[in-house]
Amino acid sequence: MTTLVRFVLWSVIIIGSIIGIARLTVVRWVRIPEDDPVLSASIRPTIWEGDLILTWRLLRPTFGDLVLCPEPNYPGRYVIGRIAGEAGDRVSIQHGVATTNDKPYKSERNCDPSLFTFPHPSNEAEEVSQTCGWEAMANHLHKVGEIGNHQVSPADVVVDVPEGKWFLLSDNRVFPYDSRDFGFVDVDSCKETVVGRLVSKNGWMDSKNRLNYIQ
Repeated sequence: MTTLVRFVLWSVIIIGSIIGIARLTVVRWVRIPEDDPVLSASIRPTIWEGDLILTWRLLRPTFGDLVLCPEPNYPGRYVIGRIAGEAGDRVSIQHGVATTNDKPYKSERNCDPSLFTFPHPSNEAEEVSQTCGWEAMANHLHKVGEIGNHQVSPADVVVDVPEGKWFLLSDNRVFPYDSRDFGFVDVDSCKETVVGRLVSKNGWMDSKNRLNYIQ
């Protein structure tokens, strides 16, 4: 075996080991399923079905972070939402407007483009159009899905978050799947912060949706 071949072999082993350890302890990449229309609708317009996302596990998530957590009632599944309530917080959602301790989240500006479309989660033959806006929550500036061409009325709620729990809120405020549906999530089980999109379902050539930082 030549010196070059040994060098390449050991380089592959070392790099592979580093990536493996990092994936077990620090980062993870997850492909968003394309066969779950409810989940897909709830995470738009921040991320989309088929996206390969990157999660960070070294530090504990904080208020405003977009997180990936085991679904409380179905541990084999996961949910994605933004931490909108910590222990002791009062979360209120009335007519699609969310507040934490009576403080609303500031709407900054419209996205570019300002409209996005996707199949209706309960009837894929129908197309939904929604407006996209940028919202400030804590130190995060993120996209939210707002009003659209369908008269959907998500459930209103006023809850106090108990100790050891978080309230998750979907970025899509018209088609949510969040703590109104599955309840609070355990802080200790929810360790992954969504930090980026590596590529979309269209692959590397989709330049607008590759290597995107997500707040």
